[in-house]
Amino acid sequence: MNIGVLTNPGSWYFQDLQRAAQQVSGSQPVSIQALDFAQLSTRLKSSGEIVSCESQSLHAFDAVLVRTMPLGSLEQMIFRMDALAQLHHAGTLVVNPPRSLEIAIDKYLTTSKLAAQGFVVPETCVCQTWKAAMAAFETLGGDVVVKPIFGGEGRGLLRVQTEELAETTFKTLERIGSIIYLQKFIPHEGHDIRALVIGDKTWGVKRSNPSDWRTNVSRGGLAEPYSLGPEIEAIARQALNCLGLQMAGVDLLPGTDGKLYLLEVNAVPGWKATAKACETDVASEVLKYLSSLVNKRNSN
Repeated sequence: MNIGVLTNPGSWYFQDLQRAAQQVSGSQPVSIQALDFAQLSTRLKSSGEIVSCESQSLHAFDAVLVRTMPLGSLEQMIFRMDALAQLHHAGTLVVNPPRSLEIAIDKYLTTSKLAAQGFVVPETCVCQTWKAAMAAFETLGGDVVVKPIFGGEGRGLLRVQTEELAETTFKTLERIGSIIYLQKFIPHEGHDIRALVIGDKTWGVKRSNPSDWRTNVSRGGLAEPYSLGPEIEAIARQALNCLGLQMAGVDLLPGTDGKLYLLEVNAVPGWKATAKACETDVASEVLKYLSSLVNKRNSN
């Protein structure tokens, strides 16, 4: 099985996939190759379209796994998603599916779709001017979390609790042309839950951070194994189905009000902390899942 991985070649996750691929035994050896989003290109002819990366056709891979979603200009972001969509439509297995990736990397669109399906999400306001954001700040109770629409691992998150900081923050965001995305801060007991879903398998961790309200392990949070239980597992799977994802990390926050809030669904989930806490070889599980999808497609 030949897998192309859109990733940073030096990332821990690609190295972990390489390690897992080298340990595969049996009749189906696995070869993986790093691909650079910035090198994606297409060639259009009347006979069809070829999507390539550094002159190598991506159609030759059994599967293409998306392991990063780098920021870029609007044109770059649109082209990259369009190229993956064309690759997918031409019959190459892309995980996660391009349309699902488009939804999941957009916090506003993700939250909107989840809320429309009845999931409990933090009250959210999205606007474009600092004055509208100040009104939203008051509506949300004067304690909000400001997030970039595109981003992950806790980067760019800011808790705003004063009018002075709110005005400074919102004016700055308007000045640089950013959308202003605000969510009501949910009081909690200092931890959240990450459910990692890969196909029909799930793993859970409880994440806490004694020195920061953000629990992301990449920002110093601590992870320990957590039994999800049927309710949380069902919520996680339903969230993936809502967005059309095959593998994702689902972040849930138990509020002090007794509600379980669905914070985010990460379509390019990290697994380093989960693998360690749950003593599971997640990279091998990813390869097994891709293999099952490829075999299923080849048998049809």
